[in-house]
Amino acid sequence: MYYNIMKYPIYVLKIKTAAVITATALTAFIIIGCKGSSGSSLGEVNFSGDASYALGLNIGAGLKDGLAADGVSPNINELLKGMRDGLTGKNPRYDLMEARNIIESTFDKMMEEKSASVREEGTAFLAENAKKPGIMITPSGLQYEILSQGSGPKPSENNVVKVHYEGRLIDGSLFDNSYEYQEPVTFPVNGVIPGWIEGLQLMPVGSKYKFYIPSELGYGSYGAGASIPPYSTLIFIVELLDIVE
Repeated sequence: MYYNIMKYPIYVLKIKTAAVITATALTAFIIIGCKGSSGSSLGEVNFSGDASYALGLNIGAGLKDGLAADGVSPNINELLKGMRDGLTGKNPRYDLMEARNIIESTFDKMMEEKSASVREEGTAFLAENAKKPGIMITPSGLQYEILSQGSGPKPSENNVVKVHYEGRLIDGSLFDNSYEYQEPVTFPVNGVIPGWIEGLQLMPVGSKYKFYIPSELGYGSYGAGASIPPYSTLIFIVELLDIVE
């Protein structure tokens, strides 16, 4: 709620597949080590038959959700071989450090490819959007459209403003919407992403503008959590309600 426009979003850190796998494995060991209702440790019970299958099912289900969240589709046979070798410790193909490096480098490459695609789509979108009537472009590359023009003063970078807004990706996906919460947002102009800092200072109070923000004026190579991938072009409808004294 209300954090997608901030300069330093609270969810900028990304969970990589390696971390998901480690967390899932740790969860399994915690389950094994938990105390049962009788007070005895489950670790003392012979985990064979149905219990082993249930444990594997639990780990697999956790991995499925974590991998899907990261956009990873593993080769199931190779995944099972790796899990078997990790469990038995017999002749693993790589040591753990090598395995973690492979996961990290593969994930990074996958994200680079995805980011390149997002950046290209954003560049193409802005090029086409610039041709539309009513679109104005600033020297920085910010595109904006006046939906309604107010008659109040314009804020400076040092002001605090009150706004309503909604934010979307170029595919139309909604990632934030103050109207949904029926409550405007108040924040310092210089405390948000660069596209907003510039765009707000163009708006007289009472105005409603539409901003088309290139990634370099948004979240750039970091993105913002799962909602805003790296290099995303952003679209905001912004209604400037007031300058707060």
